[in-house]
Amino acid sequence: MKIPHFIRLLRPKQWIKNLFVFAALVFSHHLFEWDYAKSSLMGFALFCATASTIYIINDILDRDRDRLHPKKRHRPIASGNISVPSAISTAIIIFGVAVPIVFNLPYKFGFCLAFYFIMNLSYSLFLKDVVLVDVFIIAIGFMLRVVGGAFVIDVPISSWLILTTMFLSLFLAVAKRRGELVMLESQLEEGKKPSESTRKVLDHYSVEFAEQLCTICASGFVISYALYTVSDRTVKIFGTENLIFTTPFVLYGIFRYLYLLHKKNLGENPTEVVLTDVPMILNFVAYAIAMFFIIYFH
Repeated sequence: MKIPHFIRLLRPKQWIKNLFVFAALVFSHHLFEWDYAKSSLMGFALFCATASTIYIINDILDRDRDRLHPKKRHRPIASGNISVPSAISTAIIIFGVAVPIVFNLPYKFGFCLAFYFIMNLSYSLFLKDVVLVDVFIIAIGFMLRVVGGAFVIDVPISSWLILTTMFLSLFLAVAKRRGELVMLESQLEEGKKPSESTRKVLDHYSVEFAEQLCTICASGFVISYALYTVSDRTVKIFGTENLIFTTPFVLYGIFRYLYLLHKKNLGENPTEVVLTDVPMILNFVAYAIAMFFIIYFH
């Protein structure tokens, strides 16, 4: 049965990143209005489809390098479980289904999604090897999810929220680079020759440099979030200043991630960290509950 392999080809675990599309819905006070929720769900589905198409293209382009990687060699295309023609057909089908739906949504969302696709395609082709640009591409991708989520339901979005998203995504991207560097250094210490599949851009980074960037991004994230919670626009929309009390959850999340990064040598796969660390999951659930009651029940 190749169905499991096709599911893995789409990388559904990575769809968690597209939850940022719902930020505008939650913060716009329209969470319980079906028309808004339906549009957000469509936006989420389209970002998932677009992301999966990009992943397929990336796996096709990198299949030879992936075969040399201890983990990536198990990907469906690299392992030979799915042929290149089958992968191309899958990408075309997904793209063909998604495009007509986009034309039924606000044109701004369509432009946002198109830019997301072109930018990530450029990343897969050559931008992933350009130092610093590689992490900014990842950050812009998250920002486009937030902005796209606002466009699809036609609501304004706070510039502070966009800045918060940028700093958080930069933090995760840089932390990922640090995790890859730590793994590379451990291989060298064990006398192993670095795999040819190692990212070329890592030659321009160091663990110390990545840690400095992590500190800057983490600080920017927390400060931007705190300023967002007390900004005049936020207080006016929600009718309360109590959002500031959710800042401890944000701080704990950053501290916990840094702990896992430095003490457990995790961070190479941010999605896996978020989905498997129990304290991180409990903290997020507590944050979501607090946000829900503060926003909708003051």
